[in-house]
Amino acid sequence: MNYKILYPEAFPVVEMQLNRGESIKAESDAMIAMSSEVDVEGIMEGGVLGGIARRMLTDESFFLQRMTAKRGNGTVLFGHALPGGIMDVDLDGSYGLIVQKGGFLAATEGIEIETKMQGLMQGLFSQEGFFLVRMKGRGTCFVSSYGVIHPINLEAGQEFVIDNGHLVAWPDYMDYKIEKASNGWVSSITSGECLVCRFKGPGTVLIQTRNPEGFKDWINTLVPHTSAGSAVSGTSVNNNSSANGTADTANLVGDVIGGLFGRR
Repeated sequence: MNYKILYPEAFPVVEMQLNRGESIKAESDAMIAMSSEVDVEGIMEGGVLGGIARRMLTDESFFLQRMTAKRGNGTVLFGHALPGGIMDVDLDGSYGLIVQKGGFLAATEGIEIETKMQGLMQGLFSQEGFFLVRMKGRGTCFVSSYGVIHPINLEAGQEFVIDNGHLVAWPDYMDYKIEKASNGWVSSITSGECLVCRFKGPGTVLIQTRNPEGFKDWINTLVPHTSAGSAVSGTSVNNNSSANGTADTANLVGDVIGGLFGRR
């Protein structure tokens, strides 16, 4: 098989050429288009327990999709829901790749997908939760992001501080610790960063240039908020109507944001 990542700086898609009998597995609903030689089917990576763990612990889909060229050589186009990047990572079997929630897009058949538990501090304060996705084996992985994916290459002993909302993926032999962004708590909080992740090389950390939480906060500023209830009884109906309208708007915005950042 061979592939190209099209439109990498805008809204990328992966165009993959499959030889007869070859397959690619991807996040549910990742397929955009495929030639008539290709079939798509739902699969449970790791069986029922693996699907449950992936859905309940990492917010990934219960089912994956497998696209197979069954009637000759075929072409598949796949992508992800967010306005962000896609990057390919080759694994040689000597290490695995840890991926943030929602960051897995696709992988070749030689890659196994499982969940990995983080430590207490990392699970509580990294914004990634206690469980992440780990990909291991031999083959090619595709990870996705909100914003462009930028690699930070660290030499042995080199350290780098990364905002916890910008993490995408890193090798499983790398570790990181949670710490204050500044020397004091007051300065850390007032800087807007509070807690950050400190990685130590060697290794490459993939980050995303935009923070989904920041986008959510910006959307929330556009939703109108009602003031305290009016003391005039004659205006209570209007206030209730306005409140219901605001609630509907907030619910709609919440559904949109949830669809973008909560699925996957």
